[in-house]
Formats: sequence, C-alpha cells, structure tokens
Amino acid sequence: MNKKGFIFDLDGVIVDTAKYHFLAWKKLANDLGIDFTEEENEQLKGVSRVKSLEKILAWGNKTLSEKDFNQQMAKKNEDYLSHIAKMDESEILPDVPKVLNFLSKNNQPISLGSASKNARTILERVNLKEQFNAIVDGNDVTKAKPDPEVFLIAAKLLNVAPENCIVFEDSVAGVEAANVANMISIGIGSEDVLGHADYVFKDFTEISEEFIEKLINE
Repeated sequence: MNKKGFIFDLDGVIVDTAKYHFLAWKKLANDLGIDFTEEENEQLKGVSRVKSLEKILAWGNKTLSEKDFNQQMAKKNEDYLSHIAKMDESEILPDVPKVLNFLSKNNQPISLGSASKNARTILERVNLKEQFNAIVDGNDVTKAKPDPEVFLIAAKLLNVAPENCIVFEDSVAGVEAANVANMISIGIGSEDVLGHADYVFKDFTEISEEFIEKLINE
C-alpha cells in the first residue's frame, strides 16, 4: 500500500466541542450585553480565539481595552475548559475510531491539524492521543485557517508531501486551507456549506474502508 498523510481537524470532526464553545462565547457575549445566536457561533468555526472575540465585539458595536480584551479571552477559555474537563470517550463522534484504527492498521501516518489550543487536553480526555503520529494545534501556528500553515506543518511532521495528504474538515475555512495546500479535502457536514471540498460526507458513518483504500492507492 502507498503511504499518504491523513490530517484531522478536531472540533466537529473527531469530537463535538462546538457546543461548549457556543456556551462559553454566549456567556461572555451576554455578560458584555451582546446578544449571541447559534448562527453567529457558526461564523466562529475554525476561527482563532482573538478573531472570534473581535467579531463578537464588532457585532455588539463594543470596544475593550487591551487588558480587558485579554481578560475576557482568559475568562472564556476557563469557562470552556470547565466543560471539556468533563469529557470522556462517549463524546467521540460516530465511527471516528473505526477510521483511525483502519489507518493505523494499514500503517498510514495520522496527524491532528486544529486551531484549538486545548487539542492535546481533549485528545487525552477522550483517550485518542496515542492514535496520532503528530499533533499540530493552536500553540504551534501563527496563522489561522484559511491559511494552510497548520496543515503544511502537519505534512512536514508526517514526512509526507502536501499533495499526498488528505484532510478531514468541518469548516469552510478549513476546507479552503486544505485546498490552498494542494491536499485532498474531505468535508464532514453539509454539502450546502462544504461544497468546495473534494468529497463531502455527513459524518464518518458514511465513509467506508473501500473509500479510504481508494484514497491511499490513488
């Protein structure tokens, strides 16, 4: 079998931490007197914490001093961490372990490529950290998706050329980043939202071993 590099985003792909981000951002926004909806939360997917808070402040037409801005970001993260501290294996999305195990069994290198600065903690909580040959998260990058930096670092760590990498993503920015990096992009979610990906699946239950084999052998 050929060797490809398989790169997974975290939030919305391996686990659904989006609900915890939503709760934490909503609390922060409401405390600042800003309304915050699930539709607005969708626009923060794959976006860094700094950019997310900037967007929320713009929506609420509010400004903060640098000190207050940093305090709010820290408060949001504490709130979010209190949610993820309770996570366990039951929060892994359907059939993700099946795909990871198939890749491992076939000696395919696997990396995480996530904007989350808490990625390692989350992988430990859900007992998946050992499945990854490399982990690239928000602590390792300076540019947010759709910049391809996170995926290019992952490819380098896996020692696989970008054009031989396959990326699983649930966000528009993430799919764009994979496409810019000249990687095969697989959208996890809605065709309406992620139609610019090379392939789109509702979730991993729709991804067969035959499909993965095809990707490896292409």
